[in-house]
Amino acid sequence: MAKKRKRSSDAAAAAAAAAEKPGEFAPERPERTLFGFMEKPTAAAADLEESEPETASEGGEDDAAAVAVAAAAPFRNKEKVLVTCSRRINYRYRHLMQNVVSLLPHAKKDSKVESKQSKGNALNELLELRSCSSCLFFECRKQKDLYLWMVKSSGGPSVKFLVNAVHTMEELKLTGNHLKGSRPLLTFSTNFDEQPHWKLVKEMLTQIFATPKDHRKAKPFHDHVFVFSIVDDHVWFRNYQISVPHNETDKVDKGGLDKMTLVEVGPRFCLNPIKIFGGSFGGPTLYENPYYISPNQIRALEKRKKAGKYAKKVKAKVRRKMHEMENTLEPDEFAGLWKGED
Repeated sequence: MAKKRKRSSDAAAAAAAAAEKPGEFAPERPERTLFGFMEKPTAAAADLEESEPETASEGGEDDAAAVAVAAAAPFRNKEKVLVTCSRRINYRYRHLMQNVVSLLPHAKKDSKVESKQSKGNALNELLELRSCSSCLFFECRKQKDLYLWMVKSSGGPSVKFLVNAVHTMEELKLTGNHLKGSRPLLTFSTNFDEQPHWKLVKEMLTQIFATPKDHRKAKPFHDHVFVFSIVDDHVWFRNYQISVPHNETDKVDKGGLDKMTLVEVGPRFCLNPIKIFGGSFGGPTLYENPYYISPNQIRALEKRKKAGKYAKKVKAKVRRKMHEMENTLEPDEFAGLWKGED
């Protein structure tokens, strides 16, 4: 037998019963914004809107409501970093990029990008598609030279570095070991506050390498330190683990904090700033390093030195031959003295 259909009166009664029990349903989720979840306007904001005259323009009301909501909503760091590299990158530099990705839980990886004049447009589109606000682009040239683009999207600025003294975690074999995904402490040398371009670099390093609070992949404690120091106009990066000796059964007390030691984990690398641009992957030049020498010029000078050594050897041989021809030896009178006695 077929089942009986529910009457319309039964459906109306069920809807009324559901309306009488609001506790069974979850409350409506507020809208998510750049500063977090948009909460409902407070009583002060509501009084402010009611007190405004009706003749006020719509733009003024929207600005006042936006200011009130922004003041009530807490700041939420939603920094996301896109980490990618160029094609034909060396294996050593690729391992360095993977080490950097493992240190940043808020990083996103993407496929390789061709290192041409159009790389800026392609990377800007990737940043927009992946909803990232920063980018670390490792560009390899001639399979020898590594350049690092540090970019803030989409309005800039961007900094181009030459990466030197690269040592990955695998090749160093250091004894330090910290938990993956834990939030790091960032320390900077006092040189960063002396000149304006170093202040800009410091702010970009802080925003990119600092793990956002309450990130879903981050651990809620600190057990390692990122050290950025300026020596010889180069930025040197080091990663140390915070090690505190204590017994397994006892908790760490305040008296044991003075025995903390730093154990290096890696990786290591050195950043030589080349240029600072006003836009994303280009734009007006804000700063140019006057002491920068490209690796091509250094290799050309080394070849010239080697070529000079060879030219000196050839000239020395020619001089020796000319000297022997000009100063011939006289025949020795005792040369055939002992030939007839055999």
